Amino acid sequence: MSVIADLLAERPPRAGAVKVLAVEGRSGAGKSTVADAVAAELQAPVVRMDHLYPGWDGLASGVDALVRWVLEPLAAGRPARWRRYDWAAERYAEAHRVPGCDVLVVEGVGTGARQVTPYVSALVWVELDGPERRRRALARDGDTYAPHWDRWARHEDEFYAEHEVRSRADLVIGGQA
Repeated sequence: MSVIADLLAERPPRAGAVKVLAVEGRSGAGKSTVADAVAAELQAPVVRMDHLYPGWDGLASGVDALVRWVLEPLAAGRPARWRRYDWAAERYAEAHRVPGCDVLVVEGVGTGARQVTPYVSALVWVELDGPERRRRALARDGDTYAPHWDRWARHEDEFYAEHEVRSRADLVIGGQA
C-alpha cells in the first residue's frame, strides 16, 4: 500500500490539519482490506461508512453524517465524533470520537461523494468485477446481506451515476486480496 501512502504524502491536508484518504468502490470490492492496510502502514484511524448509514436506504444520509459529524468539525479544528448505526436495532447507538491524527482514512460507498471532496486529500477507487464482489460480500455477511444485495446495488448505481466517483479518483487499484 506504499503507493497510496506516497500519493497521500504529496497532498496537503484539506480537513483542517488532517489529511483524509477516501477509499471508495462498490460493495465487496475490497475497500476494507485496502483501508486497513493503509491505516496500519500510516498508523491512522478508520471511519467506516457501514457504521454511518442509517439502514439499507441510507447511503445519502450516511454521506451527510460523514460530512456533518467528522469532516466539518475536523476542518474547523474541532474534535470529530460520530454515532454507530445499530443495524439490528435500526437506530443510532453509541458515539465514537475520532482520535487526534494527521491522517484519517474514511472507507466505504459514499466517501467519494461530491460534498466530501473538499475535505479529501486523496481518493482511491477499489475495482473488482461484479460476480467476485457479490461472492465476497455474501461470504462476509451471508444471510444478513443476501436479501438486500439488489436493493443496495440500485443505491450504488444511482450514487455513482450522480457522483462519477471512479472518474474522479486519484488512483484506481484492483481489489484482489
